[in-house]
Amino acid sequence: MDKYAEFLEKKTQLADMGGFEPKWMPDFLFDFQKHLTTWAIRRGRAAIFADCGLGKTPMQLVWAENIVRKTGKPVLILTPLAVSAQTLRESKKFDIDCQRSAGDVPAGARLLVTNYEKLHHFRPEDFGGAVCDESSAIKAFDGERRAEVTAFMRHLPYRLLCTATAAPNDYIELGTSSEALGEMGYMDMLGRFFVNDKNPCKSVRRWAANKTGWASLSAGGGRGNWGFKGHAENAFWKWVCSWALAVRKPSDLGFSDERYILPPLTETQHLVETRTVAEGFLFALPAVGLKEQREERRRTVEERCDKAASLVNHTGRPFVVWADLNDEGDYLESISPDAIQVSGKDSDDAKEEKLMQFADGKVRGLITKKKIGAWGLNFQHCAHSVQFPSHSYEQYYQSIRRFWRFGQQRPVQSDIVTTEGAQDTMANLQRKAKQADRMFDSLVAAMNRAQHIDRSRYQGSQIAIPPWLEA
Repeated sequence: MDKYAEFLEKKTQLADMGGFEPKWMPDFLFDFQKHLTTWAIRRGRAAIFADCGLGKTPMQLVWAENIVRKTGKPVLILTPLAVSAQTLRESKKFDIDCQRSAGDVPAGARLLVTNYEKLHHFRPEDFGGAVCDESSAIKAFDGERRAEVTAFMRHLPYRLLCTATAAPNDYIELGTSSEALGEMGYMDMLGRFFVNDKNPCKSVRRWAANKTGWASLSAGGGRGNWGFKGHAENAFWKWVCSWALAVRKPSDLGFSDERYILPPLTETQHLVETRTVAEGFLFALPAVGLKEQREERRRTVEERCDKAASLVNHTGRPFVVWADLNDEGDYLESISPDAIQVSGKDSDDAKEEKLMQFADGKVRGLITKKKIGAWGLNFQHCAHSVQFPSHSYEQYYQSIRRFWRFGQQRPVQSDIVTTEGAQDTMANLQRKAKQADRMFDSLVAAMNRAQHIDRSRYQGSQIAIPPWLEA
């Protein structure tokens, strides 16, 4: 009978990750931050999907310090490039013992911070837990790097994932996050909650019947239309909420938004007339397919970059221009005298030095690719960015949120320079933005349904007890 009860418990797919009561909860955390941190410590292995500027760094530092006090072993904090420097600054501000490491574990160390690229220098047995900062980056790694992170985390009893963008690209991030936490593998998640239908007409009929959106996901090397199984949607979000909490503003958890009001964001599209057209055409038309889109981007580098530079060169204010191609970055650097470029050919140390120079206001402008500088960095001193559209909603979202984040004091201007040929790219980006909003709303709604939020305390999430059980 006990084995059958255990079998039924496993079938619920609700996480039970073996945490503990907090051993230290400092006053510098706001009420909603204490709530999230307490919940994560009690879970043991958890994910916090908190929007930009809500204080993920102090929360993960407090979580890590609690793990050190519980296990007597150090905690490793993994960050994107240059974010480690910001983590060290935050630790000093809050008087938490944290130091950078490239692979060694000094005697008496408590919190060690390093870049994802240096993970292979560490051994999991030396640590009591680990934090993946900006954990959405995990799914962007190649297969070998992603497997390395997952394997390292698998050996640790305590794990925390922190990111601002929960599931911005369909359901991929939720699957990779679950896998890193040791809850359920990505493919297992698909098999448990989703069904694949490669027949487009049949997919449309099912979507209309179930009122459930379909997602295009990569799985096992193939692609197809994935949708929730008949009655699996509520079960799926309930399962996610057993190991993750999502918050875009404190009121999502029942707390006041008084300190967290974002300034206005203005997004402006600039359509550039190209000097050349695709071979065989008399005038510009929307590019069809990735091959045509790539050709159009390379053919219009100078026109687009000239427009981008004209938007920032004469303002006298800090700015960032996000380049996608090496040719774009090099040309922008040549026509933007007040800017420095951070490129892929720079060493890691040089990249970090340049990024921090801009963050500290020592240079007015920054030119770099989103995959280099769009994750985790705080650029609230800057309120103006320019970029060229791509199909990656996550890169767009992260690039905007370097500036448009809680703590920003000025209205934020985001200029998007595009061409007639890139109109399909813009439409795809807008579609993904709407889809991401729906998914985050679903996660927040499921969280609120699954948990009783106590507005006056921050002692962690409590499950509401049915009246018949209290009797």
